[in-house]
Amino acid sequence: MEFIAAASIVIAILAVLTSCLTVRRVKKQISEMSEALADVKNGNGNRRILSAANELTAPIAYEINDIVVSYENRLSAFRRTDEANRQLMTSLSHDVRTPLTTLIGYLDAAHKGIVTGKDRDDYIETARRKAHDLKEYIDVLFDWFKLNSDEFSMEINVIEAGELTRNILIDWIPIFEDKQMEYHIDIPEQPFRVKLDMDGYMRILNNLIQNVITHSHGDKIEISLSKQSGNMKLFLADNGAGMEKEDLKHIFERLYKCDKGRSEKGSGLGLSIVHQLAEKMNGTITVESAPGKGTAFTLTFPLAD
Repeated sequence: MEFIAAASIVIAILAVLTSCLTVRRVKKQISEMSEALADVKNGNGNRRILSAANELTAPIAYEINDIVVSYENRLSAFRRTDEANRQLMTSLSHDVRTPLTTLIGYLDAAHKGIVTGKDRDDYIETARRKAHDLKEYIDVLFDWFKLNSDEFSMEINVIEAGELTRNILIDWIPIFEDKQMEYHIDIPEQPFRVKLDMDGYMRILNNLIQNVITHSHGDKIEISLSKQSGNMKLFLADNGAGMEKEDLKHIFERLYKCDKGRSEKGSGLGLSIVHQLAEKMNGTITVESAPGKGTAFTLTFPLAD
């Protein structure tokens, strides 16, 4: 009996010692967590809490690490967005202020009688064209802000995309002819039932065509619809100047312009809008191009059941 009592005492003492050691270790780990969190709060997003899998605090440590990683990812995304918005404001300042100043200059010259006769008519016509260019830029800008706002929504329905595509292209044919662009359009009579937002699809096609007219420097455009592996494929190609491989890597990024010297008009948002709209409608868009060999965009959307 005395042996059992002594053993019980020893076990109790060991249990107390173990508990004390455990409490001490847990307190140390909590202190380390507190230091780590303070470090994260001060801006060190790379700080992590180390803990062995068998320790009592391990689940908490791992959860805190996951929260820190999530927080850092969101912070990085916010920083990228903030930087992109600053670039957008800088671009906006140049791309709106400069043509607006020029527009006012032409109108003032005509209004004050600085130019007369045919020169005055030419100044007014130039001002008119610049006003339309400026409106086009602002329309694209509003599209971008709307697309990236919390209020943006789409009304996706099953539509007959072949007929819709024809109706969109009808309005472009006079422009092709005015620009003396040769056009080849191939839209089969068969139905193309696709789940799309009608306005979004119109914006995609209009932006792609406008991109060809504004930037390709080509005189031919080819547009076709076909079915391929359960998808509707829209193919749009030109015979223009084409692009370098490095440009192709960034072509769908916002504010990216192949013309680094900014000698061409354009917001740098059009193709980014196309890419985002395609993704929001479960579509994909790819591009192929080479200097002097033109550019081809391929847009695909799943056919409706």
